[in-house]
Amino acid sequence: MSFRKTLGALSLLVAILPVMPTAILAQGQYLDVSIVKVKPEKTAEFEALARKVADANRRGDGDRWLALQAVYGETNTYLFTSRRNDFADITKGNNAFTSAMHKAFGKEAAEKTLNEVNNCVISWRNELRTRRPDLSSKAPTDPRAFNKMVGGSRVLRTIAIHVRPGHASEFEAMVKDINAHAEHNPDAQAVLVSQVIEGGRGNTYYITFFRSSLAGFDKNPTLKDILGEEGMVKLEKTVSETEAASESAIYRFSPELSNPPQEIAEVATDFWNPKPLAASAMQRPKVKPATETKPVTATSKEPQR
Repeated sequence: MSFRKTLGALSLLVAILPVMPTAILAQGQYLDVSIVKVKPEKTAEFEALARKVADANRRGDGDRWLALQAVYGETNTYLFTSRRNDFADITKGNNAFTSAMHKAFGKEAAEKTLNEVNNCVISWRNELRTRRPDLSSKAPTDPRAFNKMVGGSRVLRTIAIHVRPGHASEFEAMVKDINAHAEHNPDAQAVLVSQVIEGGRGNTYYITFFRSSLAGFDKNPTLKDILGEEGMVKLEKTVSETEAASESAIYRFSPELSNPPQEIAEVATDFWNPKPLAASAMQRPKVKPATETKPVTATSKEPQR
């Protein structure tokens, strides 16, 4: 990502609003994020399997997550994001996932399904991010407002900023300075900031923007609008000293691949509750008793294993 794109991302940051502890709890203290890059020729197969996995977790009270697919950025890339209140909640979510899969398919078939998912993947990386309400702006101050913002969104823009070692405090001070100058801007919208604490590459911050459509990214305030000429000069110097690298991407939410928390699904039930898979797609494979098993011949239509 270029220097100018980083400045563009920062231009959307606005004044910090007080975030009550109940709001933090509603959002989850941590974000448990899987970043999956799929083989181009396996995209259709991956999505079909991911729908089966999501459906199994809906039926079996499994783990909860929101799925997103890249629109701009690295192609065939998917994000699967779960809220976690603490580290123990990670184990609880993983156990719920495993239980739901075993209920839907049986242990062996569940493992087979997950192996088939892995065969579709180029790479899979898990990141644990902590929310930074002190760096976020216009964040919803109550659980209902936060869930309404997320549940009503259809696209998400995220900017990953990798900060040079030893410069985190300077970067954070810069973000807070932008927020302080922008507190009275009526056109500014909510911006959420999180920081990678496990599984990342260097000191990485994510700046995230929720929108109901791509049109929501039009006519956003610029850095010049917020800081003026003198402020821009100061900002450019700070960015050049603190940033190591950055990338941006736009994703669309994929309800078919998601199992959202109930409070988010209730915001837009038609969107977040896709039609369940047919029972035939979910049933466990039948195994014939050994006494009935016939050898496979050259003319048999049964696929060889």
